[in-house]
Order: sequence, then C-alpha cells, then structure tokens
Amino acid sequence: MAGDLSNQINIGKDTETKLMQVGIDSYEKLVAAGSEGAFIRLQAIDPGACLSLLYGLEGAIEGVKWNELQPDKKQALQQFYKTTKKK
Repeated sequence: MAGDLSNQINIGKDTETKLMQVGIDSYEKLVAAGSEGAFIRLQAIDPGACLSLLYGLEGAIEGVKWNELQPDKKQALQQFYKTTKKK
C-alpha cells in the first residue's frame, strides 16, 4: 500500500515512512488511530515530533490543509501537544 498515505493532504514521503514504521500503513489506519494516537506512536520513534506534524495529521484526517483547521481544533491539539512534552 505504499503511496496511499502520501497521496493524502499534508502527508509527505517522510511522514508516510514514519507512519508505516509505527504500523499505520493506510489512510484507514490513520483515521482509526486518530491524529493524537498516531502522534503518540510517532513520538516513540521521533522524540522531536512537532506541533506542525500533529496539525498535519489532523488535517489529513479532515481532508484540509493543516493551516485551515478550525481555531478550536488547533487549540485542542495545542493542549494535547503540551501534555506530550516531557518537562
């Protein structure tokens, strides 16, 4: 199924490769994991995973560019992101 994820908005080859490394090898699996679940998995292999990646995952699920996410969704994702950062 290579290529399935990178055909989605906001998902490039690098992100697709990393998603596949954590067992998310299709758009359906990304949707099932959700942006937060997928992000947690990605952090396990890439501790430098950033907020923009989280936005991109959510945007891919919603089918919009990450910068077009609704402000309340961005705020919720920011709060989630803060909880994932080690202090």
